[in-house]
Amino acid sequence: MRAPVVAVLTGAVLLAFAAPATARAAVACAGREVRKLSFATGIVHVHKRDGYVCALTTARNPGPKRSMSVTVQARGNRPVTDKGRYSQQAGPVTVHAGHRCVRVSGSVGSKSVHTSWILC
Repeated sequence: MRAPVVAVLTGAVLLAFAAPATARAAVACAGREVRKLSFATGIVHVHKRDGYVCALTTARNPGPKRSMSVTVQARGNRPVTDKGRYSQQAGPVTVHAGHRCVRVSGSVGSKSVHTSWILC
């Protein structure tokens, strides 16, 4: 009885580590992905669930650590940012937006993407 359980768990762990960074990004934020903002060096994934907006930036080519960031700001509130030197992703960051618009930005290296007010 234990052998099948161990085999299933081992397989699940191996799949989790073998998955590409963009596939793992989907599980870092709760809810459904509502926007995918592509730019030259990365992708910002934006998710929404129960009035909360979550975002993270993934590098197109994970590798050595470099400057990365992700920011989410609900209208009327201060922005929430994760900025640092990462090899794969910055974030996730989450804000409670309710029914308010949000601005999202992300960067990998010297390239970045910024939105105007979205998800209104």
